[in-house]
Amino acid sequence: MQALLSVAPGGPETLELTTLPDLKPGKGDLLIGVKAAGVNFPDTLIIRDLYQMKPPRPFAPGGEIAGDVLAVGEGVKGFAVGDRVLALTGHGGFATQVVVKAATALKFPDAMPYEDAACFIFTYGTSYHALKDRAAIQPGETLLVLGAAGGVGSAAIELGRAMGARVIAAVSSPEKAEFCRQIGADDTILYPREMDQDAQKPFARDIKALAGAGGVDVVYDAVGGPCAEPALRSMAWKGRYLVVGFPAGIPNIPLNLPLLKGCQIIGVFWGASVFRDPQAHAENVKELFDYYAAGQIKPRISARFPLRDAPEALENLSQRSVLGKLVVTMD
Repeated sequence: MQALLSVAPGGPETLELTTLPDLKPGKGDLLIGVKAAGVNFPDTLIIRDLYQMKPPRPFAPGGEIAGDVLAVGEGVKGFAVGDRVLALTGHGGFATQVVVKAATALKFPDAMPYEDAACFIFTYGTSYHALKDRAAIQPGETLLVLGAAGGVGSAAIELGRAMGARVIAAVSSPEKAEFCRQIGADDTILYPREMDQDAQKPFARDIKALAGAGGVDVVYDAVGGPCAEPALRSMAWKGRYLVVGFPAGIPNIPLNLPLLKGCQIIGVFWGASVFRDPQAHAENVKELFDYYAAGQIKPRISARFPLRDAPEALENLSQRSVLGKLVVTMD
């Protein structure tokens, strides 16, 4: 088997493509022949030792995969060799083989290509948990998505529309705004990539102008940094502010704002929710497959990379220039 290994903390340039012995499943495990692996922002952090999970080196990044079951470990029921499965791996996905606990794998519909399956559960799972479980978004409400052209952001646009919300997409370039309109955003707003304090007030005014007098019911913040305060100032009474991620930095929030708005600031830790409430996760996955079958959601894959070029995919993601999703494919 081949794997792209992190051998020392650092950027994508530190990864090494390595040939390793084939894997074997242990008790309760599945051995999966990986066909495709999704590329996500945590992959850029874990190789730098900046993620909450720090696996021992050497390890391969890659937190979600799709492929075929090659072997079934002792005690595993419900899976057979040849089954098409997707799985959250945490790490290890940038490899031609991976071993996962059978409980973490899901069979996916025959009509779903491997690439879609590998780019499905992380982004749509995060965004659906955020909008459904944490915000309880309702038809007719206004949803503002920060970082709307990225993986979780574009998923939030599609799901927001499918759930009956009016969606405003906030992005940093006209190209990203056009992408968001194509996937269903009702309106778009541009903000400067490097927003200083002088730009915050105009950004807040632009949001309020689009949202109307009532303000924004739900903010989906996958950016953080200086975008957070203007978005919070635009919120409606009893609005819900979803903290999804902060590639632009952890913001400093004036706590008088949620008091004045009567709003909630809500953390979205999807990975922990999967572990703590697996039944709710299973229900959400079923509903997401239904949305996919109905054509209401579909991973927006903008580029594909062979395993040897996965460092380039990670570098592109680090630069926050990606539209939708990137996928690594195994030859």
